[in-house]
Order: sequence, then C-alpha cells, then structure tokens
Amino acid sequence: MALAIAEVAPSIAQQPLTRKAPERAAPESVETSLSYLIPAPGKPVLDVTDPGHREDIAGKFEWAPVEIVNGRWRRDTFSLDNEGFAFIGHRTALDRFDDDAEIERVYYAEMEELLKRETGASDVLIFDHTVRREGGTKQPVRRVHNDYTAASGPKRLAELVDGETAENLANRTFAQINVWRPLRGPVESAPLALADAQSVAPQDLAAADLVYADRTGEIYYAHWNPLHRWFYFPQMRSDEALLIKGYDAREDGRARFTLHTAFDDPATPENAAPRESIEIRALVFFD
Repeated sequence: MALAIAEVAPSIAQQPLTRKAPERAAPESVETSLSYLIPAPGKPVLDVTDPGHREDIAGKFEWAPVEIVNGRWRRDTFSLDNEGFAFIGHRTALDRFDDDAEIERVYYAEMEELLKRETGASDVLIFDHTVRREGGTKQPVRRVHNDYTAASGPKRLAELVDGETAENLANRTFAQINVWRPLRGPVESAPLALADAQSVAPQDLAAADLVYADRTGEIYYAHWNPLHRWFYFPQMRSDEALLIKGYDAREDGRARFTLHTAFDDPATPENAAPRESIEIRALVFFD
C-alpha cells in the first residue's frame, strides 16, 4: 500500500536542549579497528530474508586501524550538507519503544516536525524504523556501510509512492535521512561512528545487493582509505540524536552519502549495558 505524506502534528517537547557534558570524561579520540570490504571482482550480496540471520553470499572484509575523534567538542559545527551528519538535542514524548503502532503514531509525527525544522524540507515521508538491541534479533551493524546508493535512492522512492502522491513528488529534489537515537543512555557499548563525507572518495564506495524476502535493495560498503576522517559522540543519551544522510539527489558538491558503523570502543566498561537504539528512515522533499 502506498504511503502518504502525513501532516505534521503539533510540537511535542521538541525544543533543542541545553548542551550537557558527557557523564564521564571521554578521550579526544580512540584507536580501534573498523570492518571494511576487501576489493575483489564481483558484487557483494547480503541475504537478509531471515530477520534473525544475515548471510554474506559474496564479499570478504578486513579490520583496518582507524582513529575516531570525539565530536562532542565541535558538535555544533557538523552539518548534513558538509560532513553528511548532524548532532542534535531532542526530547521525545514516547517513553516505550516496544509497540510499533505507538512508534508510528507518536514518534513519526515528532520526527517529521524535527526533519522539517532541521533540513528546511517542505514535506517528509517516514517509511520505516528499526529498533536495535545488542544480543537481540536486530543488532548493531559492525561493517562500514551506507544505507543507499546512487541507484537505490531513486528506486526506493519509486517503490514507496504511486498514484497522486507520486505525481505530486515528481521532479522535486529529495534526500534520504536517518534519525538515530539511543533508547537509553549513556551509550557505552557499540557506539556509532560516522565518516566525514568530505574525506570519502567515490572509488572508496562499493555497491552491494541487499536481498529481502520481497525485494532487493542496494547499499554501499567501503574500501579502507587512510584519509577517511571518523567521528563519534561518546555516551549519547536518549535526549540526543544523530541525523545521517543516506542519499541526496543533488550533485552540486554537498554530501550525498555518509559511511557509518557500530564499533568496539576500547573505553567501554566491562559491565556496560547492551546498546539499544532506534533509527527511522525518511525521505525529505524540497520545493
């Protein structure tokens, strides 16, 4: 069934928050390793037809050393159009994320308003969400990737809308953006790392098929490049969020794709709580 662009609900406790320092001292950067795709002939394929099992049909990966810089100390300087991501303070009125219907009713409306405010978009179409819990069925992804490619961004739009909605959106500039939020904090296990899009060359990206039960999508994996600049925001709380650009139709020099991955932080305490997070995926449209 085609999705319609919803009217934005009135604001629900969505004013930007006063910035707070992390709950414990975090280093200026950490040294760790990230999982990159090894260059090889053939197109990688990831089979996700079984939600509890991900099987690589093709593609081999290597752990490469990286420095990940603490982005909190310049958090207000990141932007979707430059680095491909932005860090914001944001409260949600939803206190439980175990009911999909309630997430769609309350959280989607909040995220529509948030994305309009932060991007200047005139319309927002939220089309799905994922709740991840370490140790659960849907776990943090520990491979450097981007959720869409130059081909799958427009394809996803065509799959989601038809009829009058498609006509209304025809020829409008659009982008795909994720909103990532911890469900509880501070996050100490499997934090999210993001690569500055300005440090990623086109040849670093490798398209891979993502096979679902009812369709085949396409994502980017990445080849290691020592020039990649990585950032993270240690000890993120549930009243903080990241905006992550997965695709932008505009080819004018702004960020179009944003590599990201969960990683093993060497500062993670032994008794750290498993990471729990939610990400919503949205298309934003500009007049």
